[in-house]
Amino acid sequence: AYLIGAKGVKPWQILAVTFTNKAAAEMRARILALVGDKARDVAMGTFHSLCARVLRRDGAAIGIDPRFAIYDTDDQTATMKLVMRTLEPVGSSDLKPQAILGQIGRWKNDLLTPEQAAGVARGYHEEICARAYERYQARLREQGALDFDDLLNEAVRLFDEAPGVLAHYHDRWRYLHVDEYQDTNRAQYLWIRQLA
Repeated sequence: AYLIGAKGVKPWQILAVTFTNKAAAEMRARILALVGDKARDVAMGTFHSLCARVLRRDGAAIGIDPRFAIYDTDDQTATMKLVMRTLEPVGSSDLKPQAILGQIGRWKNDLLTPEQAAGVARGYHEEICARAYERYQARLREQGALDFDDLLNEAVRLFDEAPGVLAHYHDRWRYLHVDEYQDTNRAQYLWIRQLA
């Protein structure tokens, strides 16, 4: 609000990122109350929603169809159950879809691909998770879908592999605001660092 109202910054030059939809809605309401309708032009939202927006607009540069589906927790669980049927690991009754998805999520937060995860997997459980990760990602690709972690990882990859796209966002978003910055994971941190 200060940048727009006192410094004359164009609202579309501002990016404001937070972690939850509730926080994003509260930020938008506060800015609207302070500066009026101009606040609607501020790029504001969660990491996931902003990355989804960027990928829909520019993801074709790295082969992502702009009509991709976003898999929620239920979709992920259903997909993992299908993957687990193809793995048939010994003692698979001990492996729950949510536990495997949790491990995959940790690898994704560290920006590890399925191949990299297979290289760092230690012990039986992680080796099964790495095999599941590879098949899970293949299923997502077949379905034209991304999960929540993919939204961040693919946005980082987009900026890495498409410098022209990154240059567009450098020109557009000149003022970066990150709520609770200290809580960012590796993918979130790298996305913001690329923009900075």
